[in-house]
Amino acid sequence: MSKRGRPRDFDYTSIVDVAMKTFWSKGYNGCSTHDLCSDTGLGKGSLYNTFGSKQDLYLAVVEHYHDTGIREQRALLEGPDSVKERLQNFLAWAFVEDFQSTNPKGCLLINAGLERAKDDPKIEEIVSRHVELLKDTMEKVMEEGLRTGEISQKRSAVDLASLFLSSYYGFRVLNTSTQNRTLAEQIMKGTMESIFGA
Repeated sequence: MSKRGRPRDFDYTSIVDVAMKTFWSKGYNGCSTHDLCSDTGLGKGSLYNTFGSKQDLYLAVVEHYHDTGIREQRALLEGPDSVKERLQNFLAWAFVEDFQSTNPKGCLLINAGLERAKDDPKIEEIVSRHVELLKDTMEKVMEEGLRTGEISQKRSAVDLASLFLSSYYGFRVLNTSTQNRTLAEQIMKGTMESIFGA
């Protein structure tokens, strides 16, 4: 990602944050250069001299979102609470993100994956890396739960992490597409019961 010719009178990260909101609300294909210039306050020349292209700016946005998101998710999963509380807090955090946040609808990373991963290998790589890091963290949480006896199932940590992740990502997609709080709450409850029992 080129940063050549970057004007000195604006903050790079702030521009990425503003562009993130624009891409998040309109999607990649629905977002024009005019939209990006209008929202960031940059001229077309400054925008492209700094980021290279619309695609390069989008990659910077998705990478930034990934970095921020994985830190926040890991903090929830690696906290001092019990394994059950950490997993509940993780789902509750996602629920707030999808239904109560002032951000545009849904998870930007999931949206990017659904819209662009099949056409853009770099987006596919970022999404895959995020999922892999989250899966590794989740497996460690499940291993801890099995080791301490908090999870009594005779299933491997890998299987339990895969079960939780598939429920989590299905939950996030459904939340965005249906905005059905009752269904979301049922999925949260069912996911926890599938790991810890009713």
